[in-house]
Amino acid sequence: MTARLPSLNGLRAFEAAARHLSFTLAAAELNVTQTAISHQIKRLEQELGLKLFVRQNRTLALTPQAREYLPGIRAAFNDLRLATDRLLRKDSARILTVSTLSSLAAKWLLPRLPSFQEAHPDIDVRITTSTALVDFARDEVDAGIRYGRGRWPGLRADWLMADELFPVCSPALLAGGKPLKRPQDLARHTLLHTSGGYGDDWRLWLTAAGLPPDTSKQPGLWFDVAFMTVQAAIDGLGVAIGRTSYVETDIAKGRLVVPFKITLPAEWGFYLVSPQASADSPKLSAFRQWLLAATNTGEIRR
Repeated sequence: MTARLPSLNGLRAFEAAARHLSFTLAAAELNVTQTAISHQIKRLEQELGLKLFVRQNRTLALTPQAREYLPGIRAAFNDLRLATDRLLRKDSARILTVSTLSSLAAKWLLPRLPSFQEAHPDIDVRITTSTALVDFARDEVDAGIRYGRGRWPGLRADWLMADELFPVCSPALLAGGKPLKRPQDLARHTLLHTSGGYGDDWRLWLTAAGLPPDTSKQPGLWFDVAFMTVQAAIDGLGVAIGRTSYVETDIAKGRLVVPFKITLPAEWGFYLVSPQASADSPKLSAFRQWLLAATNTGEIRR
């Protein structure tokens, strides 16, 4: 007949109390009260039908039966910890967490992910979005796709692509009653802006087009993320200053048009950023190779 196993909580309390020879320290380790430890030990002793601890003056001591019992219990808990660690590390090896900007995720990365999933069905990709730089020592993130000059100390940065700046609008707006044949015609239209790091885009492009930079200060609409600005342009609310990575798909599908031929190269670019120590892990190497191969074949525009 199979013996009934005692309470797991009682065994945990016993192992911790026996290791510390203190109910107080065991309670602190297990984040419970000292009373709870005492009750769990008492219940375990009742289940086993024997005494496990005795008090000698102000110290706690193990009974002979407890000293004989402890090595097997300690080994069992160590086996549980090791098995759990192996399970989590195995699961972690197939989960790839990538952090990026919400607009880049929505307009550029997500449309391309199916091809990576098809090529690597064993890797579970998780996308998280944030405007803050990733703290790889604290956050559970494997890599980030970030915009900058590629200088992040202690990190590996692989170049992906650069953007160009140019106005975009809906085909309906272009065919509407207000002319939009030359840059000067922008004075008759609502300009759509993105705040944050893109707030200067209109001024830079207008300067490159030979127009007064103050044209960017005419009444317009502002959005805090780029994909909302792009959507506003698709909906015909005005003319947006587009970036290649955010508008190329909508241009290709006819949702947006480019009214002028003047483009302005952006100074910075997008990089795949990762810690040096884990940059060559199998899952991250596969993701990097996929991104770079797509770039080289033109799937991702430079």
